[in-house]
Amino acid sequence: VHWTESAEEARAIILDICRSSGARTVTKGKSMISEEIGLNEFLEKEGVKPIETDLGEYIIQLRGEHPSHIIAPAVHLNKEQVEADFRRVHDHLPLARDLSEPEALLGEARRVLRSAYFSADVGITGANFLVAETGSSIIVTNEGNGDLTQILPKVHVVLASIEKVVPTLEDVSQILRVLARSATGQDMSVYTTLSTGPRRKGDLDGPEEYHVVLLDNGRSAVLGTEFQDMLRCIRCGACMNHCPVYQEIGGHAYGWVYPGPIGAVVTPALIGIEKAGHLPNASTFCGRCEAVCPMRIPLPKMMRHWREREFERGLNPVTYRSGLGLWAFFARRPKLYQLATSIGIPLLSFFGGRKGRFRKLPFASGWTKYRDMPAPESRTFQQQWRQREVRKQQVVP
Repeated sequence: VHWTESAEEARAIILDICRSSGARTVTKGKSMISEEIGLNEFLEKEGVKPIETDLGEYIIQLRGEHPSHIIAPAVHLNKEQVEADFRRVHDHLPLARDLSEPEALLGEARRVLRSAYFSADVGITGANFLVAETGSSIIVTNEGNGDLTQILPKVHVVLASIEKVVPTLEDVSQILRVLARSATGQDMSVYTTLSTGPRRKGDLDGPEEYHVVLLDNGRSAVLGTEFQDMLRCIRCGACMNHCPVYQEIGGHAYGWVYPGPIGAVVTPALIGIEKAGHLPNASTFCGRCEAVCPMRIPLPKMMRHWREREFERGLNPVTYRSGLGLWAFFARRPKLYQLATSIGIPLLSFFGGRKGRFRKLPFASGWTKYRDMPAPESRTFQQQWRQREVRKQQVVP
């Protein structure tokens, strides 16, 4: 077992393990921690080729992207984009092959990855849980790639953060019941695999070496603080699936490894509120994330705490503070607010044209840089409400 305080220490230990085994190729199971420490890019620079074996992770690796969702890394892509990437990268296969159906894409990925499993010298997986009672690592998958990654190479490296440690197998059994249901709606995932050490005498398969790399990377610092509950997260992705903000902007807009409401809480803790202060502000506080969280993590409460810290340290951008101050000026003067909106909204609706959106808009470049800005309706909400009330009165006999 290797204890590491930082991403740099974790990367260095994994590289040492790869070099000691003479590894030139490494297969990888799905691991958000490896994304957190930038492991793939590091290994490539050091001459070790990492190959993602989870289908979604494999697709985004071909594109040089990061996951847009914890459970479904390539959920932002469509079938045609995946086909184009396969034809670009798998150029040793016949050009005339039919990849029009998802089953064909899956079959091709399986054939390409099959040879990687047998040629890899080291297999790296994450861990959904680490059991202190038995020293076991547990991975939960639906593809079976994790099993092949950890039993075929001669060295198996488990990379996990410290909050994945649970006391006993009985504790794990309780959490496994809610993990699959919250993540994919299954009673249980297809594969729930326990690994306990290297291959022993009489075992038919398994690695010759078994390493567990435990990563802290700032997590100990949140113990005893108002953010401690974030360490209960089991990475099921339920909060993202129900978040209206995530549904509108997607995972890449969060700018780092962890998207969605949990990312808005975890990211400031790991990289600093100075770099991620905008994330806690990307919330409507509707409370859906907390309602669906199987671990009952109070995400809206913790996002409010991050907002408070950002405000106390004066980290809000000047444009943000100025814009909020301007809105507050009008909001405290209802008649002036109604006048301004009754003029501004029809103008925006008119200039939005038939398409009903703006490619560019002054003071909104932070939005229009990545997506179009929807044009408002031609009437304000208050105007529509008044008209509705008038119609109700006309209907009453």
